[in-house]
Amino acid sequence: MADIQLTDLVKSYGPTQVLHHVEGGIKDGEFIVIVGPSGCGKSTLLRMVAGLESVTSGEISIGGRRVNELEPSARDIAMVFQNYALYPHMSVRQNMAYGLKIRKLPKDEINRRVEEAAEILEIRQYLDRKPRQLSGGQRQRVAMGRAIVRDPQVFLFDEPLSNLDAKLRVQMRLEIRKLQQRLGVTSIYVTHDQVEAMTLGDRLMVLNGGYVEQFGTPIELYDRPASVFVAGFIGSPAMNFFPADLNGGQAALPGGAVLPVVSAHSGAATLGLRPEHLTADENGPIALQVDLLEQLGANTLIHGRLQGTEHALTASVPGHAGDGIGSIRRFSATPELTHLFDAASGKRLAD
Repeated sequence: MADIQLTDLVKSYGPTQVLHHVEGGIKDGEFIVIVGPSGCGKSTLLRMVAGLESVTSGEISIGGRRVNELEPSARDIAMVFQNYALYPHMSVRQNMAYGLKIRKLPKDEINRRVEEAAEILEIRQYLDRKPRQLSGGQRQRVAMGRAIVRDPQVFLFDEPLSNLDAKLRVQMRLEIRKLQQRLGVTSIYVTHDQVEAMTLGDRLMVLNGGYVEQFGTPIELYDRPASVFVAGFIGSPAMNFFPADLNGGQAALPGGAVLPVVSAHSGAATLGLRPEHLTADENGPIALQVDLLEQLGANTLIHGRLQGTEHALTASVPGHAGDGIGSIRRFSATPELTHLFDAASGKRLAD
């Protein structure tokens, strides 16, 4: 097992800098998720830790040892890729054992590790099958088994569930989390799916354009997002944003709505409200003109506009809502659940 330290990491391709001074410490046994939109640099960062990409400047240490110049094989890591990369002519057993055979481990030791990993992953009955005889979820288990038998200091996952259907993704992410907790191996997991990130990670590193926007627990990112970007990226459905004028603990919104807020700031700001934090209130200051209803069973998403404006507004209400298109629904918001950001920088304003 090992901790990982990322210190002032920069990655450039010629004159183009794609990662900007990334900092972060990962504790021994911790499960870290790097999350962000496509092209933000998350896979590049993971590949730098793995040794598949060079470091332009800065330092990566694993277990207190600088690894910048070490080959991937010398870093004691195991990686699970988006594509399973299984040898089609080999059985499951042979696929899992191949890396150990290359390292010339004794046959008995190889068999023991393969059997143990197959037991953990519940794939013992598939050991003599070829990859083409397996489902997508079973192939992903084999790919993880190939990593487990290495008994590495660190697991690296590069969007391993992207090729699975929605139901299987939910099942597999729970299995990955339980597996990591059982093995206690330091792990870094890359995904663009914020729901996957929230359910898997002990902490999340949110990347945006190669910069770390925030690094914290899922609840920290949900309750106190550091920027408009994090606030809009974390949480489903996404947070509502409005330009606001702050004055004396109140926020004036477009269309004439005035909300109480917990803030001593004055002037222009961006106000954020999560759909699930809007409370139906016949006398509430927020008027939503309904454009669309999403009936989800346990709750309903009401999509529309802030009355009198073109600003989009979504509210999540429990149960079934039968309001027609064009009707007006009114809501109130708890001041402590309202988020305020600097209008120019997009950074969170101090409460």
